[in-house]
Formats: sequence, structure tokens, C-alpha cells
Amino acid sequence: MITLLRFAGLGLALVVALLFAVFVGDQGPWYFAWVVGTVMIILVAAAGGVLFDAQAEEAVSKGEF
Repeated sequence: MITLLRFAGLGLALVVALLFAVFVGDQGPWYFAWVVGTVMIILVAAAGGVLFDAQAEEAVSKGEF
């Protein structure tokens, strides 16, 4: 049953992706670059936040902050 639901979900994602590709036409690469760039900016910002927290925590534990 779970396998059937997975295939149905993947089929739905495929249909949505195909409809999106048909509607955007020649501007598809621009939208793809926009989505990938947005995701990368979010990931880099999150990584920077994690590194900042780790450095601040280390500074507090050493008594430097």
C-alpha cells in the first residue's frame, strides 16, 4: 500500500513538473536558476548561522565573550 502511495505521489509530482514546463516555455531555465539560487542562498545563510552560534558558544565557554 505504501509503495502504491509513493508511486502516486511521484506521478503527481511528474504531472505538476510537466505542466509547469509547458506553461513557462522558453523561460524555464531562468525559473530553474532562480529556484536553485534561492535555495543556495538559504542554505549558505543557515550554514553561516550555525557557524556563528558554534563560535559564540565556544567563546562563552572559554570566558572570552
